Amino acid sequence: MHVDHHPLIHDFPEHRDALQRLRQGDALFARQAEEYEVLDKRICRIEDGIELLDDVSLQALKLNRVALKDELARQLKRASGQCCGCGNGCKD
Repeated sequence: MHVDHHPLIHDFPEHRDALQRLRQGDALFARQAEEYEVLDKRICRIEDGIELLDDVSLQALKLNRVALKDELARQLKRASGQCCGCGNGCKD
């Protein structure tokens, strides 16, 4: 079964400018974005049967991917001048 890859640019097209700016100017964001992309590709390889991993470990990888994507989304929204939904007026 083929599984679709979820690159950040496809999941956040409305934040294209912020994504590019943060990848170039924020080392932490760039590292996290790269970590997300590598993790997403690995999950796709596992789900496609190219790489083997037990279900419990796969679920742990997926949880890591979701947490990382949520953090990247908060940073993208903040960089785009939008509230991240923290409830603190984006002071976090």
